[in-house]
Amino acid sequence: MSNHIFPDLTDGWEETRQTLHLYANAIGVIPRVHAEAHPKWWHVSLKVSANGLGTNEMPLSNGDAFHLRLDLEQHKIVLETTGGDVQEFDMTAVPTATEMGDAIIKAVADLGLTGDYVREKFENDEPRQYDPAAASAFWTAVQTAHAVFQKHRAKLTSADVNLGIIQLWPHGFDLSFEWFGTRRVEYEEHGQVQKLPSQLNLGFYPGGTADQQYFYSNPWPFETDDLVHKPLPAGARWFTESWQGSIFPYAELIDDENGAARLQDFAWAVYEAAKPTLMA
Repeated sequence: MSNHIFPDLTDGWEETRQTLHLYANAIGVIPRVHAEAHPKWWHVSLKVSANGLGTNEMPLSNGDAFHLRLDLEQHKIVLETTGGDVQEFDMTAVPTATEMGDAIIKAVADLGLTGDYVREKFENDEPRQYDPAAASAFWTAVQTAHAVFQKHRAKLTSADVNLGIIQLWPHGFDLSFEWFGTRRVEYEEHGQVQKLPSQLNLGFYPGGTADQQYFYSNPWPFETDDLVHKPLPAGARWFTESWQGSIFPYAELIDDENGAARLQDFAWAVYEAAKPTLMA
């Protein structure tokens, strides 16, 4: 796992990121239809596995199940069933996102499944680029971030709170998980008012350029007066420009042997500052 070092994500990354983002969305339309639904939409996300990012298993009529994954070591999208059937789609061949999505949907249809897929999630006919070296650097970054997130999440486990799973969301292409506090907050959406648990996330957004690559940890609700004066580790800061939370630029940690520890210190500092505002 590269000794938990965060690699540089610059050369060739933006074009590769766009391709992976669209391919992830092409994968994501399948569990949206065929996976067991989760009330927080966790069924549409991709989870970190041994060699990439994969969906939940989805049932087949013959009693088997299948899953899809972005294999970031072999640079393929893989459809695999529990019965041993495997179909692979080479990402280095760089089909358009529409072509890749069509191929995945056909492969699922060959297993006997059809559905009303949200094609606008992935349809794009522009030529794609894919740099295996850039994808490998991203995979190292994801593995390192995931290891830190796992350690931090383990520290948050207690009887009085709930924790989300670590997952990559295809629509945003960020890796994150959530901690839920005991405070209940009124929230209005589409004219409906409901009480939701307070929460704090920890995430990694691997944007295409250095200034768009960062870790974040955002309390909700964000109690500005209680938080913005609380100290954070060097390089991190509270962020209130376009969203409310905290930000730790990825560039701060590149090739730093202490990068994983610094990220964990950031996550804990935000948690310690925000927790009193999120508990009943």
